[in-house]
Amino acid sequence: MKTIKAQYGFKILLAVILLLNLSSCSEEFTNRPPEDSISLDAYYSSNDQVASATNAMYNRTWFQFHNKFFFAITEVGSGNMYTNSGDVNAMRNFSITGSDPELNNGWQSLWANVAQSNAIINFLAARVGPGVDTAVLNNTIGEAYFMRATAYFYLVRLWGAVPIIENNLDYASAPQINTNRIEDVYEFIRRDYVKAAGLLYPKVRTANYASNVHVSVGSAKAMLAKVYLYLKDYPNAKATAEEVISSGEFKLFGGSLLPSKTFADLFTYGNNNNEESIVAFQWKGDGNYGSASNCNTQFGISNGTISTSNASYGGVFAPSQDILSLYTTGDVRRKETLMLPGDTYPNVKAKIGSGYGPLVVPPADQIGGQNAGSAIKKYCIGIQNGDVTGPTDAWAMMNNNTYVMRYAELLLIHAEAILAGNSSTSDANALNSYNSVRNRAGLPSVASFTFNDLFAERRKELAFEGDYWFDLGRITRSQAISIMSAQNRGDRLNAQYFTPENKDFTLPYPTNDVAKNPKLLEAPVPYTFN
Repeated sequence: MKTIKAQYGFKILLAVILLLNLSSCSEEFTNRPPEDSISLDAYYSSNDQVASATNAMYNRTWFQFHNKFFFAITEVGSGNMYTNSGDVNAMRNFSITGSDPELNNGWQSLWANVAQSNAIINFLAARVGPGVDTAVLNNTIGEAYFMRATAYFYLVRLWGAVPIIENNLDYASAPQINTNRIEDVYEFIRRDYVKAAGLLYPKVRTANYASNVHVSVGSAKAMLAKVYLYLKDYPNAKATAEEVISSGEFKLFGGSLLPSKTFADLFTYGNNNNEESIVAFQWKGDGNYGSASNCNTQFGISNGTISTSNASYGGVFAPSQDILSLYTTGDVRRKETLMLPGDTYPNVKAKIGSGYGPLVVPPADQIGGQNAGSAIKKYCIGIQNGDVTGPTDAWAMMNNNTYVMRYAELLLIHAEAILAGNSSTSDANALNSYNSVRNRAGLPSVASFTFNDLFAERRKELAFEGDYWFDLGRITRSQAISIMSAQNRGDRLNAQYFTPENKDFTLPYPTNDVAKNPKLLEAPVPYTFN
């Protein structure tokens, strides 16, 4: 039987999708024969073959989601980033429509992940040989549950009501599918993370970073704690976060257990899959478009004289004017998040005229990119430089991971779960988690904190990692609108302000998919759980 490969678009909801012939970050991800040359039954005869079934789900299936869409929506939309590039700037003034190409790319990519996960969950167990250990099979299926939950977690927070699809074959003869209620989608996500936690291997993250690539029990429970937080189920968010904290699986880079590391070290190529990484996209250029990360090119500096990009262009995204004043004096996160004129980065190789040298950020009017007067440091690692940056591919994309979740965020989730919607807290456990993140940033401990304090701390810690848009979506709508309407969303010379409406906090369904499935526009229906 020949593998049926994943197709992007809403059509993937209706097709039988098995495994992608793609590669990922760790060397183990590349040791795989072409799918078209073998049968499924012959292929899944060993533990290694089964364990490799999810490899592409750590990068290739996420590429079109991550490449531009993710930042264009979550960072430009939230007011963290500025861009005037026509393909990614619709959320700057809340003008996005269902015909937006990047919106379509993000939607397709998330459904590709759902379809790929469904194929493994529903069909893998029947296609393994007697030499495969049950634990290996269970772990691989657990990874698929994890990825499906993660895709749906993005879908529900971006679009609201979406169809719940557990098996693509169920809809092969009935391609028009209703959306399901938001509360049911969240319950589906919760159940998938619980299933993942019951199937995945337990793990303790060590300095052997190659062993940290795949998700684990702790990864699933950490994401589950985040889901509980979104549901305002504070007792379960607290308890689940504490399970992960108590396990010792993850450590804060630069915290008491890893004092030789720093916040800056988190975003270097050499620290892919470090002890703080709960789950990350695993990029590895393999000669195919869509295998590596474009962040280094799309962030950073490119002005014709000084460039941190390996491509002939760069700086598609820049910091917003609003975020430039976010960090207080002494916060080490500022320099590792934002590049301001005069900043020096000895470890970032830059092209300077006809030569190369360490990066010194030029004056505001010479940074280039979007005329923002600043550039993005996070995920910008500079011109290809041996083992410092790793290789680049033909599209100037690189192999540095991008985080889906870090341990620092789990600590902030724990602190917020203890706060539990109250005006402030001085609880010792909440303070321990909250102050751990602040102290790593070079800031002093506090004796209490409010929700607004924590909300700001999340923005400072996770800027350009795609969370602020979702944070704005979980406070009261009036508060979010007040914050966003006060943001300067222009460049350094032209201040611009835009006020979102209620409808702007969920994305429109892609026009092409509505034409194929008009039920997307009907009222969502309850989902019947088995």
